[in-house]
Amino acid sequence: MAILNRGAFAHPSTSLQYHTGTWRVQKPVHEHRAAPCHNACPAGEDAQAYLAKIAEGRFQEAWETIVRINPLPAATGRVCHHPCEGACNRGEYDEALAIHSAERFLGDEAIKHNWPYPMPPAPLESAPAVAVVGAGPAGLSAAYHLIRRGYNVTLFDELPEAGGVLRTAIPQYRLPRDILHAEVQRLLATGMKFEPQKRLGRDFYIEDLQRDYAAVFLGIGNRHDREWSVDGVTPRGLRSGLELLEEWVALGSVPTPQSVAVVGGGNTAVDIARVLKRAGTHEVHVITHQALPGVDVPPEITMTAIAREITQAQDEGVIFHEFRGIRRLILRGEKVVGLELVHMKKVPQADGKLLTKAFEGTETVLHVEQVIPAIGQDVLPFGVEGLLENRPFFAVDHNGALAKHPGIFVGGDACGGRGTLSRAIGDGRRAAEAIDAYIQGKELPQPAPVQVVPYSQINLNYFEHAARVKTPVLPLEARKGSEEVEGGLSQTQIFAESQRCFSCGNCFACDNCWTLCPDSAVLKTTELASDGSHYVFDYDYCKGCGLCAHECPCSFIVMKEEL
Repeated sequence: MAILNRGAFAHPSTSLQYHTGTWRVQKPVHEHRAAPCHNACPAGEDAQAYLAKIAEGRFQEAWETIVRINPLPAATGRVCHHPCEGACNRGEYDEALAIHSAERFLGDEAIKHNWPYPMPPAPLESAPAVAVVGAGPAGLSAAYHLIRRGYNVTLFDELPEAGGVLRTAIPQYRLPRDILHAEVQRLLATGMKFEPQKRLGRDFYIEDLQRDYAAVFLGIGNRHDREWSVDGVTPRGLRSGLELLEEWVALGSVPTPQSVAVVGGGNTAVDIARVLKRAGTHEVHVITHQALPGVDVPPEITMTAIAREITQAQDEGVIFHEFRGIRRLILRGEKVVGLELVHMKKVPQADGKLLTKAFEGTETVLHVEQVIPAIGQDVLPFGVEGLLENRPFFAVDHNGALAKHPGIFVGGDACGGRGTLSRAIGDGRRAAEAIDAYIQGKELPQPAPVQVVPYSQINLNYFEHAARVKTPVLPLEARKGSEEVEGGLSQTQIFAESQRCFSCGNCFACDNCWTLCPDSAVLKTTELASDGSHYVFDYDYCKGCGLCAHECPCSFIVMKEEL
């Protein structure tokens, strides 16, 4: 090759002989990291992944992306508390994405068009059999994921229809029964054998299941009301919030005194308060030790009920008394005529825990005709006494394995501290993975630490402000009975909402790295670039300037030290 001096000119392609990559001290790499919405979802959904499919107009593929994790998106899109939206990076820019609306839309579309669940071939008759007890969200999820892994599954439930608490205790104004029925029936048709009206401890026993099945999953919920009193005093005819909710769902009516106090801060308390307003109770109060949701309210002291449900309840006339406890019941004979309330405060302790403390001198009187506790439930021990070991809930590990009882796994509300639909679905999926490993005699891999893309690493120069699509809400005057309060969004609205996604930690093929590299060291293959895999760094010429990483909108490119 000719040696050229500074005054000479370069022949074509001679610059390729100079590997400027030798100057580099750091290099760009593609690093897929979890979006905050993905990390926050108790079920394990990757909202960024299915929103990307929606943005490409591939709606059925978007639904398939969800149901590989969560088989009940039409239900979760309505009643899940959606921590994904609270974690969404877009919320720090303008407004969080309406993820639950997208999930609901896809679930409804699947029912409307009868999209088939993405299932492998049916399990062989010789495949191991697994028993799932409880056809609520956890049990349905476990059964579905076990079938996907090639097992024969028998699903038992004491009720005549599957659905668990979704069917028995969630009002239709939140989850219409036709939607629930359609989605559950489609799920049952994926290959599980359903045995209704079979109760554990009456029609069969744990020992029978251990003998006849390779493993057992218990998703039996927690339907045993906790005892409630004020200094040992209970009024005559005391009924719990869950009991009344089940009566409303089953019969469409409940007793309606003129004034009621509901005690509790969870979804059951808010649901029964709203039901009572619909049934005709003039004055409904909710008494809670916790705080109403707010921008600056720490989550550890906030009511556990879904924030939008609390707002809707307030719109409907329910009165909330935050940071209040009941000092004593005011009775006439055995009948409640009022409550003495006292201000409560969460006081930090040396161990970091919060102690709920009453403040003397802050007492007030609230005149009501009935008090309804909605303070939670424990596992009904019938048929599982030997497994509970006098605990209110089952003692399980992260994957649902029951301590000291190999081959038995538990998920959902029966584990305690769950209380959400998405967590129950996630429990069922994780337990299915653990059951598979148990039957196959394999060790489950330890989960790797999750790296989440923070808001500070999103390049906001490439995004424009756009308002969140507003969910239609039924006018107050129309909320009389079981009419669904929240409406769905149209395909056009869902598509527009998907365009707002930052695509945190995942390439959306903007071409910035390919276009802006000053050394043309980012190559693009002839295939359609869609997920980052078609962009290739040519390290022979990359000098490690970091421009590609700096200009990546979604933080999919990071700079690593050259080793």
